[in-house]
Amino acid sequence: MHRRFTANDAEEDGTTQTSPDSTAPEGTVFHHANDGRPLATPWQVATERSIALADRPLAEGYIVDPACGSGLQVWAHALTLARPAIGIELDPARALASALNLRTVGEMSGGVGLPWCEGSAVLAGNGLEAEQALTTALGQASPCVAMLQLDPARPRNSRHHDLSEMRPALDGVLDAWRPWFAPHDLGPAMLLDLSPRLSADQRAQVEAMVEERWPSLRRTWVWTSRGRGRVDRLALWTGPLADDGALRRFVRIPPKMGERPFTVATHHPVEPLTITVHPPQRGEHVSLLDAALVESGLVAQWLADVTKDTDLRWGVVDGRRPQLHHPHPLRLRPEDRGLVQATGRVVALFQGSLSDDTVQDVVELAIEHRFSSLKLRLATPPERQPAWQGALDRQLSGRPGDREGFLAQHPNGHTLLLCVNAVSNL
Repeated sequence: MHRRFTANDAEEDGTTQTSPDSTAPEGTVFHHANDGRPLATPWQVATERSIALADRPLAEGYIVDPACGSGLQVWAHALTLARPAIGIELDPARALASALNLRTVGEMSGGVGLPWCEGSAVLAGNGLEAEQALTTALGQASPCVAMLQLDPARPRNSRHHDLSEMRPALDGVLDAWRPWFAPHDLGPAMLLDLSPRLSADQRAQVEAMVEERWPSLRRTWVWTSRGRGRVDRLALWTGPLADDGALRRFVRIPPKMGERPFTVATHHPVEPLTITVHPPQRGEHVSLLDAALVESGLVAQWLADVTKDTDLRWGVVDGRRPQLHHPHPLRLRPEDRGLVQATGRVVALFQGSLSDDTVQDVVELAIEHRFSSLKLRLATPPERQPAWQGALDRQLSGRPGDREGFLAQHPNGHTLLLCVNAVSNL
């Protein structure tokens, strides 16, 4: 049995907590429950994804999210697309938080009283009981789902996720809601928001689940990044949501509100990157690129626009700091800079790794090579990183050096690269 909430009748009962969202309009406070705040999609990311759907030809009907959590993504869809939505959440406290957030979004946008807000509802109950959910929300069940949004729960603080760990299970969701999609020439519109750590084999398993139920359904994988060396979102967009022929798309969310995202897409299969480890070289350039861009397989397409070098060598392709070695500076446009964690020319080599015993030696080498600032761009123990960066900052500050740069780890694992920041010649 489902319990129904709306924006008008949801009342705080002490089971939720409030938290501001720095990416939402000033003063906006959202509700969360049961440690839901770290799991919630930032409002900026949610709205940018919804804006990307604005020109997609959806069928008539409702947006449905059978595992809505705090509801920020589904209410961003409802607001942006001006369509009523149904959020379903198994945890009653989170369901209430989602209903309170529906009201918040309505008040924030001036949408209270508009059809999308008045027609939306939250159900506390099982998101796999589709017929009962629709009957509770609408009075009767009918094929009225214009779009399915799904972001299943998964274990936190895990480096790898298995499809079997998702709750609710993906195959169960697809089977439960399959009869209730509104008819559309391009098939069901689904935004399956999955773990950003899915491997290529796991993505193939997801595609196989979709193909089994809807053969030849159009599909696009979308990687979303806010920088910071990680993939923030990985989703499969299907049917009318998928790009026309594009197999993959990468989206970089800008750091400032109001700026437009940077996107790269391809209609062609991508080739895997090859690692080539060569001896450390002074004078070569090293770039640490956006991890999501590299993982999406679209980095080669982007590189073709920012360098004419053909001698590109990948030292690292996995993890938070993909490392590219190249002869000449990248020709970066303003919109490209968010895709580069650091880029510069190697001016000095340090044999060894960074430690409490060697940090002072690195400081002295940096002083010798006229650095006034040197940022750590390599894996370090979290408990030691502040001390090592602090030692560099204190001892280089005020020195007569005229160089700013970064410290990277050569792929051989026992050489540090002191790099001067590159200045684009565009």
